[in-house]
Amino acid sequence: MADVTEPHSEKATQRSWIGLAVLALPCVLYSMDLTVLHLAVPQITAALKPSSSALLWIVDIYGFMIAGTLVTMGTLGDRIGRRRILLIGAAVFGITSVLAAFSTSSEMLIIARALQGLSAATLAPSTLSLIRNMFHDDQERSFAIGVWIGAFSVGAAIGPVVGGLILAHYWWGAVFLINVPIMALLLAVGPSLLPEFRDPNARPLDIVSALQSMVAVLSIIYGMKKIAESGVEPLPLFAIGLGILVGAYFFQRQNELDDPLIDVRLFGVRGFSAALVTNIVTLFIIFGIFLFIAQYLQLVLGMGPLEAGLWTAPSGIIFAFGSLAAPFLVRRFEPYAVIASGLYISALGFAVLTQLGGTQRPALLFIGMIIICIGAAPIGAITTDIVMTEAPPERAGAASGISETSFEFGGALGIAVLGSIMTAIYRGAMADQALSGIPAEAVAAAKDTLGGAIAAAGALGGKAGPQLLATAREAFVTAFEVASAVSALGAVGAAVFAALVFRNGRK
Repeated sequence: MADVTEPHSEKATQRSWIGLAVLALPCVLYSMDLTVLHLAVPQITAALKPSSSALLWIVDIYGFMIAGTLVTMGTLGDRIGRRRILLIGAAVFGITSVLAAFSTSSEMLIIARALQGLSAATLAPSTLSLIRNMFHDDQERSFAIGVWIGAFSVGAAIGPVVGGLILAHYWWGAVFLINVPIMALLLAVGPSLLPEFRDPNARPLDIVSALQSMVAVLSIIYGMKKIAESGVEPLPLFAIGLGILVGAYFFQRQNELDDPLIDVRLFGVRGFSAALVTNIVTLFIIFGIFLFIAQYLQLVLGMGPLEAGLWTAPSGIIFAFGSLAAPFLVRRFEPYAVIASGLYISALGFAVLTQLGGTQRPALLFIGMIIICIGAAPIGAITTDIVMTEAPPERAGAASGISETSFEFGGALGIAVLGSIMTAIYRGAMADQALSGIPAEAVAAAKDTLGGAIAAAGALGGKAGPQLLATAREAFVTAFEVASAVSALGAVGAAVFAALVFRNGRK
């Protein structure tokens, strides 16, 4: 078993760099599987005929299980071995991918996707914590983390494109089978290329703490997603309240344990906490807007999933290059300066999106999206490096799980809050329209969502359909501009926060 206290000046070996390439493979699949299923939804609906509720669970359960178990899986890796948990997760991920591909009912697919998410939760913390122990030189570790972040970006970029190509030639289950050869390769070469690390003094995993962390995270993220889908209602508010309450008990328990699931003292480290807050805010403004960009391309401009995926693919490429550029930027400039400058640049991109002013301006949207990505691209690699540097090596798995969970929280919060703002503005704009001569049921459907407006307009004849559709699309663009303005303000606020906190607390 390797010693986790090796000197930080030790240079990485060739084996470590090859191992880094191996670790990047599951990261690509991790993010691909978060997006690729969306393209297959029409075929899955036709084949399995799920209810509307079941379809939502098919889409969401994977991300839910990842978010809820990241911290537990990271801590488990610290205890039983980070390479071991990675290989176990890879094996289960491959098996459950086959199960998902050949599902014969919506219930079977939901179970398969849940197990996929559970196994995928082992991938991010174990790969990042292995990097923390494989690369002891500060500059090499920063570059390796940039590669790690870049792998997720590549997966997000190629997911829609690869998924679209597969679905054009094969049945829906093939989007899951692409995982199998990659995981088989990881299982074949991982034992020889990846070193094993664990905390030699760790005690058995505290099951109560693990359950508390899962309930807290899942409840809060579920509540946020439900608010984004259906507005502020008692059930999602109860879920969020339950999550906060269980989370408070969780942190109280961690303070009382001799060997906690999370060392809560880490949150008292200024750089660690500031990096997590920056992660949450950055993902808040990025994730929500990119969901609406996809809707704009498909519902407003009428693009198909593959065409929309090609329009957004450059964003993933920019994030990948930005992640690789992050360690070189922080060698020339202070981390706080890079983070703050990036957020100001992103704010400019969001400001561009507030000027769409019509329903047919894809070029302006593309320019704004690219500016946002250029600014935000290096931030994740820098904050992740700060988190992993501040955490002790024996707690690397838990720290990586916390870091990834902050990304999940930020994304879910962005979808919930910005989604609620979009919905409110859209419905308000539609309520102001007279829409005379159009059946009341069609108007009601159109005032609910843009998707409902498209369906209602398709069922109308004469001039009523195009009139209803044009009105709904203009209302959506108005709501999109407001959400972009909110994101611009959030980016400026985050930039000021980063400049003040990181500058005073970490140099």
